[in-house]
Amino acid sequence: MVNLKVPQEAPRESPDLKPALEVRDLSFSYGNNPVLKDIGFTMRSGVLLGLLGPNGAGKSTLFRCILGLEKTHSGTVLLDGQNIKTLTPAALAKRIAYVPQIHFPSFNYSALDMVLMGTAAQGKEWAIPNTRQREVASAALEQLGMGKFRDRGFRQLSGGEQQLVLIARALAQDARLLVMDEPTANLDYGNQIRVLLQVKELSRQGYSIILSTHNPDHAFLFADQVLALHNNSIAVSGAPGEVLTGELITRLYGVPVTIRRDSRGIPSCLPVMPGSLFNSV
Repeated sequence: MVNLKVPQEAPRESPDLKPALEVRDLSFSYGNNPVLKDIGFTMRSGVLLGLLGPNGAGKSTLFRCILGLEKTHSGTVLLDGQNIKTLTPAALAKRIAYVPQIHFPSFNYSALDMVLMGTAAQGKEWAIPNTRQREVASAALEQLGMGKFRDRGFRQLSGGEQQLVLIARALAQDARLLVMDEPTANLDYGNQIRVLLQVKELSRQGYSIILSTHNPDHAFLFADQVLALHNNSIAVSGAPGEVLTGELITRLYGVPVTIRRDSRGIPSCLPVMPGSLFNSV
């Protein structure tokens, strides 16, 4: 079985290394409604970036701009130093892959067939997948511990298993930057942790990952870098343990919270509950 081409993590301290992703002065509007205003950040190889923000903050639109799906934004998006507007769809697909939060295929494709769809950019349009593509798809499933489900219908998989298949499809695409839109949405707690552990391992292998979530604890536990959007602009950017304060999270989501740290210094977010909820009836 063929091994996937896992990108090697480059030294993050090197000032000469081109960022895996760089966004400069990005703004976007739907008609007269501004959605993103002056967004700018840099993300280096092998980094897991957590994207936070309330509904309507512009997270999905930011993803669409990064993926090259929105063409009318101002500003610049660079992948490995190259402007995405200069890349063909096929060239873009070789650099960046997208993992949706949920997917309902029209047909009950097998897990292997779902992953094979990620290899489409490697062959001719409408061509039957060749042996190499099947080997790449199988290797991606094995890498995420899903090889035993290769022949099972996608609809017969659990939510967590489906999400891992979608991540395997992104790996089979052979792109170094993975964009994940709330990959743990609709998953139970155990599957959330299992999926995020796999995602974290991918970043350790050198993949660059930008992942949106509504759970600050996901950022504290797994992200190397965090970007929080509020009122269509960047509220903070930096290391989760340094920039995600109780005051900021309260401002983002409109509920009072406090940040506590365990004996190892790992922070977690807790809502401040009204005392009346705990009064005896």
